[in-house]
Amino acid sequence: MTQFLSHVPPMGIYETLYAFRDTFGSFMGTKGTHPWSQGFPLTTPLEKFGGPELPGSVEVTFEDRFYPKAWGHPKLRNSIVDYYNSRYGSNIASENVMIFAGGRPGIFTVMAFLKKHIKVRIGNIEWPAYLDIMTQTNSDYETVPFTKENNFHPDNEEYFGRNNLDDETAILSIISNPQNPSGQTRSGEELRELIEIAEKPSNGILLDEAYEMFHSPSVSGIEFVKDIDSSNIFLSGACTKGLQSPGIRIGWIIASRTNIEIMSNFSSFGMGGVSHLSQHYAVKLLEATRVEKARKAIEKHYSWQRERYGNAFKEMGLGVYTGNGGFYHWLELPEGMTSDELNKRLFKRGAAILCAFDCDMARPHSKDPNYKTPYERFFRFSFGPLLPESFESDIKLFHEVYEAYKNEMGIKN
Repeated sequence: MTQFLSHVPPMGIYETLYAFRDTFGSFMGTKGTHPWSQGFPLTTPLEKFGGPELPGSVEVTFEDRFYPKAWGHPKLRNSIVDYYNSRYGSNIASENVMIFAGGRPGIFTVMAFLKKHIKVRIGNIEWPAYLDIMTQTNSDYETVPFTKENNFHPDNEEYFGRNNLDDETAILSIISNPQNPSGQTRSGEELRELIEIAEKPSNGILLDEAYEMFHSPSVSGIEFVKDIDSSNIFLSGACTKGLQSPGIRIGWIIASRTNIEIMSNFSSFGMGGVSHLSQHYAVKLLEATRVEKARKAIEKHYSWQRERYGNAFKEMGLGVYTGNGGFYHWLELPEGMTSDELNKRLFKRGAAILCAFDCDMARPHSKDPNYKTPYERFFRFSFGPLLPESFESDIKLFHEVYEAYKNEMGIKN
């Protein structure tokens, strides 16, 4: 048979999951496994910090069996507008919001319709799926250095420098904020400056705010946007993280009316809209009183988890380069060790971390075996889905595997 479809590799995280399954004999997430490589939050109420119940059902009417609107259900668009305008003092309208089946379809759509004269700038270390998306959309991109020297937090200007660019070239910077995988976060005056630069005529930004609530206080670039309808600012949000509902697959892009119209035109033939049932569930999640409680509980719970896991890793002698947002730790092994080898050892104990190679935006998408990542000693540890009561057993298991590996390598504390 002639193969009609071109091969597409899975996102790097999935390659880790498949390798884990091959070693351990079952998928990550099943009983007895430790999902330290996984990017999802707890999907149960955070009662210790006053978190509200999550909705148990939605009402379905005959109208919900109609085709959905290409740009999203009016109730959900209005709920998103009310959330941002009340929380951050913005002045967006429903026409500035487009609903997608999760965050990544929105990001993919923005990238798919970029004009050819747009140069994309992205941090050397970022969410693994960006590399897949940029590759599949044939984006012209280059990386911004992420190093220990700049604490994995380059200055805003580094995303918009015009060295070696002609006058016709415009810049779209891609930044996750709080950042995945490092948790480094731009807030206050630094975020204000970033948005101010991004609003300039030849600039734009795709600001992925999936972890918006995982910072104290929660943070969104929308707070500093002066005129979204005269800009190429794209803010990506979703119910996946802070609203604790990755399974409903609801995300959105906030942008100018013109850019939203372009994306909704695409949806009319390429996507067909999003499930009414999921959108109704999202409306319940965004109910004003409920979302305020949820936001505060998320901030408190994950700040607590970030601190105690971070202290434990420091006591082990790991390099900790984590910022103050998100639900990951960005960690460095001692010289002579690699995260890939650590992971192989963790697999045997039912655990896995995410190697930094998969977050390296400069690596060849072909998985060239000759490429050597500068981050081979780094890895991402997720405490997002971990129950508070698993802390001691998590740290004990990690410490045992880490110490055994270190001793075999003859590495002293």
